[in-house]
Amino acid sequence: MKRFLFLTIACLFSIWGMAQIAADTYVEVLYFHGKQRCVTCKAIEKYTKEVVNADLAELVKNGKLRFKEVDISTPEGEKLAEKYRVNWSSLYVNKWKNGKEECNDMTRFGFQNARNNTSAFKKELKQKINQLLK
Repeated sequence: MKRFLFLTIACLFSIWGMAQIAADTYVEVLYFHGKQRCVTCKAIEKYTKEVVNADLAELVKNGKLRFKEVDISTPEGEKLAEKYRVNWSSLYVNKWKNGKEECNDMTRFGFQNARNNTSAFKKELKQKINQLLK
């Protein structure tokens, strides 16, 4: 009986530990902007939201993907912008694993593709998110 109880408790802790590891790994997409935005900045916002909220909605639902829009002209946004050394529109796709962050600045890519090569922008953004979740 003691062995059975011990094995049951050990299994429960193993399952709980694996669930914790899975829950501690996610991708966070950060879109920084100010009050004034150009057409390209608006395109980055629009297509990033499409990818996150429509194409990858299941990952959002499961807590594996998070999106945060940050207005750097607000006091809260200014603090976060300082952390990332952002002072204008920017796009970051970051992996969080066990409390440690892996930053990926995709700003240049966003400005090069979001407006004039939308399909490439969306495809690459999805690929990056999926790659970071592996």
